[in-house]
Amino acid sequence: MFTEKDLRQINSMGIDPKMVEKQIDNFRNGFPFIRLSAPATTENGMFLFTEKEARELEAYFDESKEDYEILKFVPASGAASRMFKHLMAFKNDFKGSDEEISSLEADQDFNSVGYFFKNLKKFAFYDALKKVLMDKNLDLDELLKNKDYTTILDYLLTDKGLNYAQLPKALLFFHNYTDGSRRAFEEHLVEAAHYATDKENVARVHFTVSPEHQKEFERIFKKVKDKYEKSFGVTYELRFSQQKPSTDTVAVDMDNNPLRKGDGTLTFRPGGHGALLENLNDLDSEIIFIKNIDNIVPDRLRDTTYLYKKVIGGLLLQLQEQTFEYLDLLDEGNLTDEELEEIRTFAYKKLSIFIPKAFDGYDKMAKMDFLYNKLNRPMRIAGMVKNEGEPGGGPFWVHDRTSEFSLQIVESSQIDFKNQKQKEIVSQATHFNPVDIVCGIRDFNGKKFDLHEFVDPETGFISYKSNQGIDLKALELPGLWNGAMADWITIFVEVPLITFNPVKTINDLLRPQHQPE
Repeated sequence: MFTEKDLRQINSMGIDPKMVEKQIDNFRNGFPFIRLSAPATTENGMFLFTEKEARELEAYFDESKEDYEILKFVPASGAASRMFKHLMAFKNDFKGSDEEISSLEADQDFNSVGYFFKNLKKFAFYDALKKVLMDKNLDLDELLKNKDYTTILDYLLTDKGLNYAQLPKALLFFHNYTDGSRRAFEEHLVEAAHYATDKENVARVHFTVSPEHQKEFERIFKKVKDKYEKSFGVTYELRFSQQKPSTDTVAVDMDNNPLRKGDGTLTFRPGGHGALLENLNDLDSEIIFIKNIDNIVPDRLRDTTYLYKKVIGGLLLQLQEQTFEYLDLLDEGNLTDEELEEIRTFAYKKLSIFIPKAFDGYDKMAKMDFLYNKLNRPMRIAGMVKNEGEPGGGPFWVHDRTSEFSLQIVESSQIDFKNQKQKEIVSQATHFNPVDIVCGIRDFNGKKFDLHEFVDPETGFISYKSNQGIDLKALELPGLWNGAMADWITIFVEVPLITFNPVKTINDLLRPQHQPE
């Protein structure tokens, strides 16, 4: 299938040629749909804590966290271009006619370009935009008065000015404060100071970034580091990593043949956020919080976020400590029947681990082996918010190939909506996934798990793209919090909706939760 030149290219990227062959097989055969069994709800598979219970878990986290090395992991390499899609389209089409201007000013739908310009002064990047225009002897207020929207967008979106359409979301100004504006990147530094510190008050944060932007991250961090360290009494340990070329996937044409460039080389594309499993697997911290770069609020709304970060963190520490005690017992092998039943009950009630009916018929050794295997895995606590129409993956009980059930975060692309029964299960879902996760990635002996061992390879995704007018198929790896964590111990917790405030379009920053009081 591959020439010697192909093999040299594949090997230079650190990819096993057999993996590329497997990817092409996946294009040809497709991926099976997830088999949903039931939605995970607060009555079936999801914890809902009272205020008192939440405060107890918060206190437990605060008391215990100094015994652990904690890290905040933020995927931050994605470009912000999608945020400005409607502005880019407007800029390309706008001719400046009176009719266009009237239409623009009349359209005040929240997501409209008209609403954007009417509220331009409310954006945290307004002063930066004004300055970059001033440096070119242009006045932003005059441009607005003269309806010169194209010039404004040129200096906002392109390398004439702020170049926002090409920067990652992390480097955009998100929120206004009395002492200046903060980028999304900075807001995550502030968050880390409140729940990702150790006994030495070291706040550890890891951002995944694209190679072309890392120097800018480093420049900004150098500029703001002292300010936040003094404000919060911490020392930052900041690290960056990049998506590895070895996680890229081969592209194919519509006949499932490897797609080639003009020079005959194979076309590879980034493998989606599932590729970041490699970055996560390289980390050695004991406890890792994961949160998307755009899900951030200003200080005035952060107390609830901090509380529930500590709730899920405290729950993880409690459950992991108890799990490790039971694994020590199972490893020794001298258990009474009562102890085995205690571990089984814990696994089922506290860790949401499915116990088959056949378990009762196992001999003692088989019971110990079963429980040891189920408990000796990485653990994650995932916060879930009530479904109020926002897009995103959802929590479900899933029926796997071995007729077992497990809790999974499922994306809509994994569901067969043509199957009426599956569609009904989705309609009964009460919560969705805001990507608010805390992970334990070491075993009961303190050894780091190899996270590759817990991936479901059958949960990839095929998408249809176009590149320079050529139709192609692209392959995404099992998602980081979907198939890449399929065989982890998974516990769901309901968290308040206020903890989920994503910024998918630039106008989302005009929502009340992203504005000063």
